[in-house]
Amino acid sequence: MEAEEKKLSIPPKGIRAIIEAVRLGEIIKPSQHAKREAFKKHDIDEAWLNRVLTKIFYDIMKKQGLIDKVIKDIVGVTPLILDPWLRAALRVTVDIVLFHDPNSHTIKNLRWKASDFISSRTHPYVGMYFWDLIDKILEYKPSPKDELEKLEWEYLAPAWFIQRVKKILGEETEQFFKAVNEKHEWISIRVNTLKADVEEIIEELEEEGVEVIRSERVPTILKIKGPYNFDSSKAFKKGKIIVQEEASAVASIVLNPQPGEIVVDLAAAPGGKTTHMAELMKNKGKIYAFDIDKMRMKRLKEFVQRMGIKIVKPIIKDARKAPEIIGEEVADKVLLDAPCTSSGTIGKNPELRWRLREEKIKEMAELQRELLESAAKLVKPGGRLLYTTCSIFKEENEENIKWFLANHPEFKLVPLNSPYDPGFLEGTMRAWPHRHSTIGFFYALLEKT
Repeated sequence: MEAEEKKLSIPPKGIRAIIEAVRLGEIIKPSQHAKREAFKKHDIDEAWLNRVLTKIFYDIMKKQGLIDKVIKDIVGVTPLILDPWLRAALRVTVDIVLFHDPNSHTIKNLRWKASDFISSRTHPYVGMYFWDLIDKILEYKPSPKDELEKLEWEYLAPAWFIQRVKKILGEETEQFFKAVNEKHEWISIRVNTLKADVEEIIEELEEEGVEVIRSERVPTILKIKGPYNFDSSKAFKKGKIIVQEEASAVASIVLNPQPGEIVVDLAAAPGGKTTHMAELMKNKGKIYAFDIDKMRMKRLKEFVQRMGIKIVKPIIKDARKAPEIIGEEVADKVLLDAPCTSSGTIGKNPELRWRLREEKIKEMAELQRELLESAAKLVKPGGRLLYTTCSIFKEENEENIKWFLANHPEFKLVPLNSPYDPGFLEGTMRAWPHRHSTIGFFYALLEKT
């Protein structure tokens, strides 16, 4: 009886919430928004249940490729062709049974309540089919076929991704995967210095009972222990804080825009760096914020308004057209935080490792070079261009900068050596999850001579 009490226990509403969260995770990005929506819908108010379900949700995101292999072994077809509600319920069940030692009540709830729930969402036959698969899942034992598949289970990533990380990091590969796979309890936020000071926000958060750590590298970045409800946060509603990773905030500091300058942000949405630059400029000057994503630009406009920023002009256009729209050699500073594979963010967005395809790297590198060409045209003589990505792949980073310098002798690298480590091209800089406890990030600062 005592052993049974120590096992994982999830009530019926928890089963429904986690299935809905996994289903929504395929539609809503980033996945943490899907989780919040589902938990809200199913009234997951208890802190203990929120913690348990959050852990399972991110575990499923991290192990999705492996879980899908298990489902394929059991069902005989790729999960991608299954009914989406059935797919979500199977992913939840496989994860709970294989990795979390559920008690008999949880298994009963999976068998009956999950079947009823997905039947109500799709078709009764789907629920019946799911019910029939429960015993097969309970009997399943993983058996990796070769060394690479063993590594997939150990590092929780596809084989091609593991091999690429090995080529880049060598002996640090294990540390990298350990860092991106550990439980991420801390949420990184930035204090809006136009509306508040850091000490004031620390005091407010501590009064709410929130544990706070101040970043050693960026004075306005705080790390708070989650979960944290931003919907009910006074500081967030008043525009005093914004969610932003430390490595992302370093970008604006490296570019160092000054009050009164003309700045162009070529991939601005949802606005973390745009709003940070406006703060550094003390709300004086002009920032042209380009992005083609209408929904993310809507969020940028909301942040700009909420945070009391007056100098941002949002432009929903392809950034490659920026020189035609605002003219050439108009900017003192240009930020190109380029669209990328986002491979450095797999700790924060765990499901990404399974969605990513190796051929996407080349495709992104080509787009990045086109954007660099546009960025080069915008910079005034004596002005600066900061190129950043949240990718770990050299093709999107150092190799792009080598190509750019070879084609643009009017630019030179401005050496960066802090607050992170040197990149694989002298003068560039990289942040690493396992070395710096942040997302993977690349920086190259260029000056037009």
